[in-house]
Amino acid sequence: MNALRPARVTESPVTSLLAPSAIERVMRCKSDLRLGLPVVVTADGKASLVVPLETLSEARLGALRAGGGETHIVLTRNRAVSLHLGDLPDTEVVVLAMPAQAGLDALLALADPVRTVPQGQAAFMDLSRHSPLPGQAIHHASIALVKSAQLLPAVLVFTVQDGLAEAMRHGLSLMDAGAILTELTRARVQHPVASARLPMAAHEAGRVHVYRPDDGGTEHYAIEIGTPDRAGPVLVRLHSACFTGDVLGSLKCDCGPQLNAATAAMAEEGGGVLLYLNQEGRGIGLANKMRAYSLQDRGFDTVEANHHLGFDDDERDFRIGSALLARLGIASVRLLTNNPAKVAMLQAQGITVAERVPLQVGQTAQNARYLATKAAKSGHLLK
Repeated sequence: MNALRPARVTESPVTSLLAPSAIERVMRCKSDLRLGLPVVVTADGKASLVVPLETLSEARLGALRAGGGETHIVLTRNRAVSLHLGDLPDTEVVVLAMPAQAGLDALLALADPVRTVPQGQAAFMDLSRHSPLPGQAIHHASIALVKSAQLLPAVLVFTVQDGLAEAMRHGLSLMDAGAILTELTRARVQHPVASARLPMAAHEAGRVHVYRPDDGGTEHYAIEIGTPDRAGPVLVRLHSACFTGDVLGSLKCDCGPQLNAATAAMAEEGGGVLLYLNQEGRGIGLANKMRAYSLQDRGFDTVEANHHLGFDDDERDFRIGSALLARLGIASVRLLTNNPAKVAMLQAQGITVAERVPLQVGQTAQNARYLATKAAKSGHLLK
C-alpha cells in the first residue's frame, strides 16, 4: 500500500458475457470473507480493504497493519450498545478507531460477546476514550456483506489510496458499496431445480420441490402434503429451518412441534403446502444461533442475545415465501402461524391471507421464557 498514490477506485467496465454479474461478484466477496480473505470496497472516490474479525488470522492482520493507512473497527449499533459505548451516532453502523496495540484475541472479543479481552490487552481496548463515528457507505456495505455471509457483524476497514491497484496487486475482489447494498436488498428470483414424489409419515401423497435463488445461495423447499386444492385458499406453513428443534427435538423452542402439527393439520384436511425456508436461527445461521444459546445460558433472552451478537431481532427474508407460493400458482392461503408479521408480509407481496390459523403447540418448561419473549417483543399471538 502506497500512501503517495492518488486515489483511484474506478472499476473496469464489464463487456464479456463470461464476466460475473453484480450478484455473482457479491457472492464471490461473501465467499472470500468467509475464508478470511480481504475484499476491496469502494464508494465516493474512496477505497478500503475490508476483512471480518471472525475469520481474520494473525498473519493477515500483520500484513494489513504493515501497509499503514487509517484503520477502523466497524460494528453494528446493537453490538456497540452491548459494549456500553456512549454518544453513539444515530446510524445502524458505528465506526471506531482501532487501538494501535490491540491484539487479535482482543479484537475478536469485540465481535464475539462469548469471548473476553485478554488481561494484558484490557488497557488498549478501552474504547470509551474514542468517539464513535457514523458509518458511511463502505462501512454499511461491509457489515451487510458479513451478515449475509452469516459471520459475526464486525469488520476491520483499512483505507487505501488506490483501490483498483490494491485489488490487482493482491488478487482481491473489488466492488462498489452501492452495488453491494442494492444486490443484498433485492428480492431474489427462486428457480425450480428438481421435484419428486415423496410418500411421508404425514401423508402418502407427498411431493418435494427444490428451488434455488438466482444468487446461487441456499436452496429452499416447497413440500406438498396430500393434494392441495389451488381453487381455494391453501393451508400453508412458512417454516424456517431449525436444526436443533426439527431434528434434535430441542426443548428450548417450539419449532419441532409446530412443524409436526402443521403437517398433521394438512394431512387431516387432505392437502397443504409446507414452505421449508433455510433461514436457521432467524437468519443468522446455526453457528451464531449456538452463540446466542450460550448467551441465553447467561440470562439473556432471545432478542437480547441477538443484539449482543450485533444482529437485529430477526434477519430473515420472508419475501422468499411469497416467491415460492407464486411459483406454485398459489394466490390465496390459510396461514398456519402465530406471527402477524408473516401475514403482513405475504399480503404486501400480493398473496391473499384468507385466514390466520393459530399453531399453539410445543410449550415446555424449558421454552417458557422464549415463548414469552416472542409474544412481548416480536408480537407473536400465543393465547
